[in-house]
Amino acid sequence: MFKNKDVFKKEFNRRMLERYGISVNESHISERYEILGEMVRDYANVDWSKTHHETVNQDKKTLIYFSMEFLIGRLLVNNMQNLGIYEVVKQGLEELGINIHELEEEESDAGLGNGGLGRLAACFLDSIASLGYIGHGNCIRYQYGFFKQRIIDGKQRELPDQWLTDGNVWEVRKSKYAQEIKFYGLPETYMKPDGSYGIRTRDAVVVRAVPYDVPVVGYRNHQTNTLRLWNAEPTNHHIPKNMTFNDYLNFLEEMCYGLYPDDSTEHGRILRLRQQYFLVSSGLQSVLQSYYKHNGTLVGIHKNYVFQLNDTHPILAIPEMMRIMIDEYEMGWDEAWEEVRQCMAFTNHTVMPEALEKWPVNYVQNLIPRVYMIIEEINRRFNIEMNEKGISDSARWAMNIIKDGQIHMCNLAIYTCFSVNGVAALHTEIIKDITFKDFYNYMPEKFNNKTNGVTHRRWLLYANPKLAELITSKIGDKWIKDMDQIKAFEAYQNDKKVLDKIIDVKLENKKALAKYIKEHNHIDVDINSIFDVQIKRLHAYKRQLMNVFHIIYLYQRMKSDPEFRIYPHTFIFGAKAAPSYVYAKKIIELIVAVSEVVNNDEETNKFLKVVFLENYGVSLAEKIIPAADVSEQISTAGKEASGTSNMKFMMNGAITLGTMDGANIEIVENAGKENEVIFGLTSDETEQLYREGTYNPWDIYNSDMRIKNVLDSLFHGEWCQYKQDKFSLIFDEIMNRHDQYFILKDFDSYLKAQEKINELYQDKYLWAKMALINIANSGYFTSDRTIEQYAKEIWGLSKVK
Repeated sequence: MFKNKDVFKKEFNRRMLERYGISVNESHISERYEILGEMVRDYANVDWSKTHHETVNQDKKTLIYFSMEFLIGRLLVNNMQNLGIYEVVKQGLEELGINIHELEEEESDAGLGNGGLGRLAACFLDSIASLGYIGHGNCIRYQYGFFKQRIIDGKQRELPDQWLTDGNVWEVRKSKYAQEIKFYGLPETYMKPDGSYGIRTRDAVVVRAVPYDVPVVGYRNHQTNTLRLWNAEPTNHHIPKNMTFNDYLNFLEEMCYGLYPDDSTEHGRILRLRQQYFLVSSGLQSVLQSYYKHNGTLVGIHKNYVFQLNDTHPILAIPEMMRIMIDEYEMGWDEAWEEVRQCMAFTNHTVMPEALEKWPVNYVQNLIPRVYMIIEEINRRFNIEMNEKGISDSARWAMNIIKDGQIHMCNLAIYTCFSVNGVAALHTEIIKDITFKDFYNYMPEKFNNKTNGVTHRRWLLYANPKLAELITSKIGDKWIKDMDQIKAFEAYQNDKKVLDKIIDVKLENKKALAKYIKEHNHIDVDINSIFDVQIKRLHAYKRQLMNVFHIIYLYQRMKSDPEFRIYPHTFIFGAKAAPSYVYAKKIIELIVAVSEVVNNDEETNKFLKVVFLENYGVSLAEKIIPAADVSEQISTAGKEASGTSNMKFMMNGAITLGTMDGANIEIVENAGKENEVIFGLTSDETEQLYREGTYNPWDIYNSDMRIKNVLDSLFHGEWCQYKQDKFSLIFDEIMNRHDQYFILKDFDSYLKAQEKINELYQDKYLWAKMALINIANSGYFTSDRTIEQYAKEIWGLSKVK
């Protein structure tokens, strides 16, 4: 159907008539998008079938990637480009009088994620398929996304992200693979026909999990893998007796209602636990059922399947796989344990204590009682093992899975999984030396680093086509499939024609973003100003607050000193704060309030503008990143596991303004410190300050008038609108809670780094050269490289021939 534009047009017309009973000219844009999406999906389905049969025929090992998030964004352009049909479709639509870009804008971002964790998972799926490996994602089919952010009266408001209102053209319902998931109930021992004993759960609340499969299209290699989304529906056989039907329907609806329920309430926390178990039980039952059907046993499944647990959320997969093998397939503990420990691999994404998941024993014991029994038995056997090996009491306590009335999920994962990886060199060293040091001393062979990566096809080739064209014109197109080849672009770092072209491409991208800002924020920005961008989840350790403090400082200084003026600077923010994270929402309120004052001050707004772009997500990032001059990566050293936006900015020629944290360190190592602007404390220095407890923010407040003026403005600045307590929460968090992320400690260093940015940017060829060197050295940060490492060093995958 995509052989040429004439064949495409004929098929497009036929489907429009058969589906809607109208001609293309009579059709609505939503109908045109639906028809095109179906055509692309059906075309990919041919490769879907081929991939499945090749997997079976070649007996390939398969990866199952469990993640609560897959931030896949829009798929129309990505899939058409990967299938190699974009130009045929574009030309065919043009002859039908349809602008392909209007259809692209019709698609909603899939509401399957929130931040870097989900975007990473999506990048990984793209690379797995494009490299020819067999690997499938498992996630929940959330009815609503995280939330749709709106700024109303200067504050973040959360509205439903109704991404499924018009359906999802990419998904295919596969009800024949539905599974039944049991919650609550009572485990009981029973006698089997052969006289042996087994355990089953009676009086459970049973949920039918139905998969919806979304194709994951490889880059022009005729391979299509799967992202399987599980939906909760009523069971056909086991309607619960201990709740009303309406309560049962509410129970089901909550399961897939939305990503990350509010964990400030007990109900919300238990719902999170329910979601996690629903996901892993659905996926595992499906895989084990299929394997048993073809092999008549589950012994040896580790040779054909590997399960990657993306962060702490899917760790319940470990006891659930044990439960299925023992209770459903009558395996003994030891043979089941041998399979589980050789199947499971774990990626840790954070060292933040609140993200190292722990569940109260009573939650798990009540919700999934049989699973709790298995966790308890794993912990008991682990303690026997530690006793036999003479592990010290302090180390035993640190590594215990169940302690203080809580189940420590990371401890369960590290003990069980055959691989435990961090996501950047520094992060991995921190988890080995500090966070999980006792585990590392006990089983060092499990720990390894796999620095994150992003798919350069989406984030450079498709998001920044003019830059991609420039690169290809100089070094050919082999870099698209092998990003290591982009290193050859570095040879043009002193070629003024190439540098001029880089400057021109950046300016065009800035014009496009400025147009978007004008349409959505009604703010005119200077396209010749420095576009200084910080786009990431709003969290205290990411230090958006330090960025806005710097803006306040610049504004105050320009107002008090008519001789002081900066190079025109546009600060651009994009961030969502979790609905229950009051402090983060207050920081957004401050950014918006400061922008209102700064942008409307005619004395200074030629030099300083501030833009907060609401509802930041994948599609918006694809507009922002190619236009950025400066990439703000300013987290407290030692707190950011890796980061991925830093990699996307680097690929698009932005200069990193950052701390030596996460993957920033490897960016510096690859591109050279002279091509980034680095500031602030190191992770060793922050750790020393935490350890000694000698840091006092009041000392800096009382000795540095710049900081004092900024902080005092939280009570009487114009952004307070005569409400002295409007931003007192921020002052208290910094001053009375010991500035735990060292914003004031790093502030002077950050100011000097910003001054250096101003200086460097004014030499346009030097800046363009730095941008080119960043682009040319971004090959290290592609998810293709990361996946090759996972496939060879952890998963044991081989490519489909």
